[in-house]
Formats: sequence, structure tokens, C-alpha cells
Amino acid sequence: MTQENCYSLVEPRGDLEFSNMQTLKRDLERGTDEIKYDALKKIIMGSLNGQKFDALFMLIIRFVMPTKNKKLKKLLLFYWEVCPKYDENGKLKQEAILICNALLNDINHPNEYIRGATLRFLCHIKDQELLEPLLGPVRECLEHRHAYVRRNAVLAIHSIYKNHSHLIPDSPDLILSFLVAEPDVMCKRNALVMLTDTSPNTAINWLMDSIYLVEGFESSLKLAVIDLIRKAVKTNPKDKPKFIRVVFELLSSESSSVKFEAADTLVTLTNNAAAIKAAGMSLIQLISKESDNNIKLIVLEKLDILRRKYEGLLDDLVMDLLQALVNSDLEVKRKCLSIVMELTIQRNVDEVIGSLKAELKKTFDTDFEKAADYRVLLVQTIHSCAVSFPEVASGVVKLFLSSISEFSKSSAADAISFVREVVEKFPLLRFEIMKELLDTFPEIKSSDAMQQALWILGEYSTDIQTIRLTFERIFDAVGELPILAQEEREAAESLSGNTEEENVSNVTHASSARRILPDGTYATESSLISSKPSAKPNLSNKPPIRALLFEGQYYVGTVLSNTLVKLVLRFKQLNGPEAELNELNAKALLIMIGVIRVGQSSFVSISIDEDSYDRILACIRALEYRDEDISDLSEVFLDESHSAFSRLVNQRREIEAKSKNYSKKESIGSFDSPIEFRLLAQKHDGFADDDGDFTNNNTSDVSTGGNIVTKLDNIVQMTGFSDPVYAEAYLIMHQYDITLDILVVNQTSHTLRDVSIDFSMLGDLKLVEKPRPYNMSPRSFSSIKAAIKVSSAETGVIFGSLSYEGPGVSESHNIIFNDINIDIMEYIRPSYCDDTKFFSMWSEFEWENKINVTTKITDLRVYLDKLLESTNMACLTPESALMGDCGFLSANLYAKSIFGEDALMNISLEKVDDESTVTGHIRIRSKSQGIALSLGDKITAFQTAASAPKVEQLTSEEVAVN
Repeated sequence: MTQENCYSLVEPRGDLEFSNMQTLKRDLERGTDEIKYDALKKIIMGSLNGQKFDALFMLIIRFVMPTKNKKLKKLLLFYWEVCPKYDENGKLKQEAILICNALLNDINHPNEYIRGATLRFLCHIKDQELLEPLLGPVRECLEHRHAYVRRNAVLAIHSIYKNHSHLIPDSPDLILSFLVAEPDVMCKRNALVMLTDTSPNTAINWLMDSIYLVEGFESSLKLAVIDLIRKAVKTNPKDKPKFIRVVFELLSSESSSVKFEAADTLVTLTNNAAAIKAAGMSLIQLISKESDNNIKLIVLEKLDILRRKYEGLLDDLVMDLLQALVNSDLEVKRKCLSIVMELTIQRNVDEVIGSLKAELKKTFDTDFEKAADYRVLLVQTIHSCAVSFPEVASGVVKLFLSSISEFSKSSAADAISFVREVVEKFPLLRFEIMKELLDTFPEIKSSDAMQQALWILGEYSTDIQTIRLTFERIFDAVGELPILAQEEREAAESLSGNTEEENVSNVTHASSARRILPDGTYATESSLISSKPSAKPNLSNKPPIRALLFEGQYYVGTVLSNTLVKLVLRFKQLNGPEAELNELNAKALLIMIGVIRVGQSSFVSISIDEDSYDRILACIRALEYRDEDISDLSEVFLDESHSAFSRLVNQRREIEAKSKNYSKKESIGSFDSPIEFRLLAQKHDGFADDDGDFTNNNTSDVSTGGNIVTKLDNIVQMTGFSDPVYAEAYLIMHQYDITLDILVVNQTSHTLRDVSIDFSMLGDLKLVEKPRPYNMSPRSFSSIKAAIKVSSAETGVIFGSLSYEGPGVSESHNIIFNDINIDIMEYIRPSYCDDTKFFSMWSEFEWENKINVTTKITDLRVYLDKLLESTNMACLTPESALMGDCGFLSANLYAKSIFGEDALMNISLEKVDDESTVTGHIRIRSKSQGIALSLGDKITAFQTAASAPKVEQLTSEEVAVN
């Protein structure tokens, strides 16, 4: 069985038309160099896509090979690489020997660039018959005066020795002598790479002789040395201390690539704390040094992996990492701050908070792109850090409250949300925080921030003096009472003061613009101008709560009413003066009634909604009957409200803990997983293939599962058992790559020629390498591998076919493969986020897929659990909200793909009675259409499987009875 390499897969251009054989013959025989160039290009592209041009082989040798055109000569090398050089029996064609003469002439060509290009081409030739006549000239090129020729001669010898070591048995010694005497850096690098690959011991001996000179090498040679060390340490553990010292010195290299590779290698050689810190510091220096944001993200990912593997060792580098926030993209800053949060401990929290405060103040002083988004990110980071370390919470609260007027709407809401959480978690700070909040309350302009601030004031004003100050601040923020009185008075004054202007405005005014009549004379243009006083008040100078109410923010009015009821009830609970209590009660009722009147007046463009109206009316009735139902009202407004928020804080804490521990659970193996001891591993003649990289590459269970049944489930039958050629594929999924290990069996008693496999992809899949064609003897089998790149978490489909020739001379056959479906669940991981981020992404994402619920499941919670299992998503809705017996269920689900793509889901379920099935709908949103559709298909398949009738299997006893 012979095999031919297929080096590339070229898709023909749409505007490229393949000429017929006669046209190509004419172009090759009589055409100019440009015409021959175009014809040869068409032949090459046709050969790569399976077309046969055997009849043109001799014409190309006769009419194209003698050319002196450099461009055509280079293209000719590509043709020698892809043209079929074997006959039907697998033997080298006699005509192919003529190629040797052309190659021999080019190797001895006086132009060094033609020599170098030809030598590089020899790296792709695997045919011994073609290589044997060229061995002498190739060796002589090692002494050529041009470095370009010498470096390519090393590459050619490397390839020849690797494939046919008996042709040049003394290659290692030859290249070692060349390496010692060679002055050119790239030539030395190529020589060292060859020795590392073909003669490791020779390379190690050279390195030990030059170990004190490594620091002075050029960057390309240093990279080759690092690669040699990474592999040599496994076979030469006694020299490990020397290797570590060399790599440690290379961390100070000026080259970014050398620094990165040295840090990557150092952590595989030792677990020493000083070495780990040095590697981490080098990565941080790269982040600050490099200007490319993609490079920064890659290095940050490496740093995060290093942090997870060696927890606690990089904590002292957190301040250096914060320097990377300067002149970085928002995504880089987000990733950087997430690592900073993990590195923050009790010892460095003060410095971290101080640096983050300085960054936050910079966003106020300077205006740059995405400053508002960066400010929100900083607020969230400081929020999380302060909640974890109570000793800095007080200072952070002061910073947030003092800057509340400069925050955007979302930043202000996050800041007040943090204040609310701190007040609940740290009772000792409540008095100080309440004082700060009361001082800055008039500066709050955002509706979301105002709602949370009112809730805090109503919930934690627990003494008479604080209640009085709170009422005073609220009355100032509402303004003159009754609320509509001032607006009506200002409107009446405006009407009466402008009566004369209105009369004048209804009269026709002559405009100053002149118009020319048809007879050539001038005329003036008149127009009627009528003005009416606007009923909408000017809100720029209004108190904050009053301005929000006239903007139509009626939910602020409901929170205000609820806060007033709490303050009045608590004032009575604390036995405040009766006269003062009645006064506060009357003012509170006046404010609540005023809110309703504002919502029903002509001064607003949007009328009050029913929910807000009913809620405010309930608060009015609560104050109206407070003496009669004081115990029940106190329990509902004072006790139950606080306990509900306490449960919410605890649930958020649990979700955050789940989110932090999820990645740790993935990296923790089972207690009975086998442990690999490298000292006991099987010895190899050369170096091991793996580099021992500290990157934790999570491989799918498809390839690593210990259960043989799991592996067999991932074998896909591609052809039928009755087909002349049987094929089946085993799927190996590894993060961004899919490998198809295809078993092909020739079930005939004939030799099959040019057996080739072609694939076509649907979705974000890309074939990296086309399987090469080969011949199969009777009743034989072969294993072929195809590499596929995945770029998105979308359901993909792989189509394919197998073609072959035989047993007759002109017989050609084609077998269509079964489709291979790539499951999206291999790339989806459950994840967690807060409600604010979820709703922000929900409003931002444009692709939505709505699915109706059709199932025979009769339990709402059972349906939710099965949905979570089938979609591999996490439920963000707290467990307490899902408890209880109710005919409705609504929940938010979230997941993230390994490519960083977010998937959001909202489910709304309903059950009419005890006997009915679950109904409702599911809405999926994502940034890309593919994920939304793929998850929708997964849900549809789950519902179909859940609704399918179950087939009961009979036991052996039942079968015997029947």
C-alpha cells in the first residue's frame, strides 16, 4: 500500500474556470511565460481538488521545466510537490526521474535564492529514488558562502534524515560540526532544532558545553534552547538544576517571545515558590510591555492558569498586575481585575483598594473611550472586594457616597446596592453609613439609586433621631406640599402673565423674507403663529424625588410610600411623641396622595400604572388603619421585609460561592483516578511528545473517559456493512479541535486505487487537513485521521463521501457517508452572574429563539430539572423562589461556552390543574444566531424524548412464559 501526502486544501475561486485538456496543452507548448504560469496554476489547483492531469506531465517537463523565469520556476516547485509520481502499481514513474535533473541544476544554480528555494522544496519530498542523486550537492551546500543557502540545506538534511536515515547516516555528526563552526544565528537555530529532533543526546552534549553562553544568544536560538531544555529534562533529570538556572536567566531577556516561553517552561521544571513568582512576574511584565490587546489576553489567561495551580504564591504580585490597567482595552481590564480579585488577601487588601480608588477617580477627571463602562467595572470590583474584607468596607462606602453625583445611572445603582449589602452584613457600620447616606441623599438623581436609598433609609432608621433626620431629607427631596399645588400655581402665573403675548401671537406677522411675484415686483410673506403655554413643568431646578415623579418614575413613588409607612410604624413602635407622630403620619399621607394625583394630572406625559397605584393605595390604607392593625402591619412592613432581604443576601452569597468553586470542581479528579509517575513511565528512544505544559487542557469525556462503554458510544458508523468499503469514525473532542479517527475496511477481494475521503462542513467548522489518498490491498484495513477546527459553540454537521477506483481500469465508485452531528453540549458550561448583568445582556443581545413547551410532564419542578440537565445551564433564580406549590414557575438560566459566548434563557411555565401537563414557553437569547438555534434544537429534542412512550422490556422469565 502506497500513500501520497496532501499538504494543503485549496478551494478554487469562483471566477476561475478550468480549461479543457487541449487548451492546457496548447498553453504549455506555445504560450508565453505568463500563459504557462496561468495554465500551471490551474493544473495545480485541479490536482489538489482531485482532477487527473497525467497526460500533461511530460509536457510540463519538456516546455516548462527549462524556463528561466523565476516566478514560473517557483510555481513549478509547487507542481512537483502535488503531481502524482506513482503508477497504478505503486511504483515511481520513469518520467519522474527527469525531475532529478531539474532539481540538480537548481541546487547548483549560481543564484543563491534559487538554491535556497530548491533546498526548502526538498523538505517536502519523501521519495527515496528522487533524493538519492541529490545527496552530494545538498551536503556541499552546507559550505556555501550565503547563509540563506546554508540554513535551507540544514532543513533539507533534517527532512531527509528523518524519513530515510540510512541515506545520510552521519547527519548528526555532520550537523554538530556545522553548529559549532557556524556564525549565522538562523543556521545555528535550524541545526539545533534538527539535533533536538533526531539526536537528542548530541543536542544535550552541545548545550552542556555552551550552557554559560546561552544568555548571549539571539532570541531565535534561545527559543530553540528552551525547547531543547523542556524535552531534555525528562531524559536527563540529573542536569535539571543547570537547566533551571538557564531558564531562570532567560526570564530577563528583552525578547517577549523568549520571556514568555521561559516562564512557561520554568513552571514545568520546578515547583519552587521563588521560581513560580519569577515566572508570574515575567508574565506581568509582558502584559505591561506589549501593546497588542490579543497578546495581553493570552498572557493573562496563562497567568490565571498559573494562579489556579499555585494558589497563594502570586498574591504578592497583585500590585504589579494593577499597573497593567494603564493603556489597556476594556476586555483586558476586565480580565485583569478578575485575576486581581482572586489575588487579593487580608495582607494586601488596603493597597488594592487604594489603587482601585485612584483608578476610579481618574475616570472622573479624564474623559476617554468607554470611561463609563470602565467606571462600572471598577465599582463592581471594589464592591466585591469590600464585601469580602469588612475592614475596608467603611472607606469604600464613603468613597461611593461622596462620588454618587458623578456616577452614571448604572454605576450609581451598583454603588447604592453595595451600600445596602454592607449595611446588612456589618451591623457595627450601620450608624456611620446611615449618617453618610443622609448627608449625600440630596445628590442622588438616578431612579434606581433613589429606590435603593429610600429602602435603606426606611429599613435601617431604627432610632427616633435618625427617623426625624430621614423624614427631613425626604421632605426636602419631595419639595413643597401638596405636590401639585406649586405646579398649578406656577402654571396659572404663567398663563396670566402671558395673556397679552398670546393675543399678539394670534395676529399675522410679516416676515422679513422677501418673495418675487410673477410680474417681477416684491411681496412680503405672512404666517399665523399661535403659541400655547406648555403644561409640562421645568424639572431642572426641582428636588430629586419630585423631578423623578414628574418624569414618570412611579416605582420611586411606591418605594417612597413603603418607606414612609415603615418610618411611621417604627416611630410609633419606639413610643415617639403622639403629636409628632400624627404630624408625620399626615405629611406621609399627603405625599402618597400627591404621588397619585401627579400620575393622574396633565403635567405628566405618562399616567401612573395600575401596579404602582394599587401599591400606593395599600400604603395609604395601612397608615389610615395603623392603630387598629399595628401588630400585623409591623410584622409585614418591618419584620418580613428585613428577613426577605437577609435571605436574598445569603442566596447571592451561595451563588457566588458556586461560581467560584465551579472551575475548581472541574480540575479536581476522582479519588480513584490513576496517578502518572514519570519515573515509572515507559522509556522512549527520543523525547516524549507532550511538553508538560502547566495549561490544564480539559479534554472531553469522549477521549478521556475510563468507561469503555462511553467511548464506544462515540463511534459513528459512516457506511453500511454491505458496502464494498466499510468505514466508521471515532470522535475525539478536545476544546477547539475535533479529531476523526476513521477506520476504513476493504471488504472486497480486489485492490482499490486512489481511495480518498472528502468532507464538507455545516456550521463554524473548518477542515484543517484533507485526508490523503492511498491504495488498499484486498481484505485490508487502514486508519485515517482528519483534524477539524471549531470556532463557535454552534451545532455543526459533517458531511462526507468515500471515492475509489477499481477493480477495473476505468471503474470509479463513490459512497456517501452518514452525517456526523457535533453536539453543542460539548462546549456549553453552566455559569453564574448577577441579575444586573443578566438583564443587561438580555436587553443587549439581538438574537432570540422562542419555543413553546409541549410535553407530557405534569410537574413544573421536574420539567425545570430535566431542562437544566439537557441544556447544561445553571439556574440563576434562587431556590426559595422556586419552592412552594403554585401553578406558575418562572426562572432565568445562564451558561457560557468555552469560546466565551453567553447563552441566556428565560422559562415561563404554567399548570392549569393537577391533572394537566406543563405548558408555557421558553425564550433563548444570545449574541450569535447559531447558539440560540442550537439550544432550541436541543430543547425540542428533549421535549420529544420526554413525550415519547416508554417501551418496557420483558424479563427472561416473562419471555419464557409467553
